[in-house]
Amino acid sequence: MSDAPQKDDADENLAFKRYMFLNGIRILGIITICAGIATQERLLPLPPVFAYVLAIAGFLIFFFLPRHFAQGWRSNDQ
Repeated sequence: MSDAPQKDDADENLAFKRYMFLNGIRILGIITICAGIATQERLLPLPPVFAYVLAIAGFLIFFFLPRHFAQGWRSNDQ
C-alpha cells in the first residue's frame, strides 16, 4: 500500500485549517469595523478619533492580512 491517502488527508486537513484561519481573520476585521461604527455612533465610550482608527484598521485587517498570510504559506509550500 502507499501513503497517498494519508498524505491527501494531511494536505486536506492543513488546507481546511488555513481556510478557517483566514476566515477568522476576516471576521475579526468585520468586528473591528463594527466597533469603529459603534464608536462613531457613541455606543462605545471611546473618543471619536478611535472610530476612524478602528474602521481603518478593520479594513486593513479584512483586505490585506489574509493575503499576507496566504502569500507566506504559498512561498513555504514551494
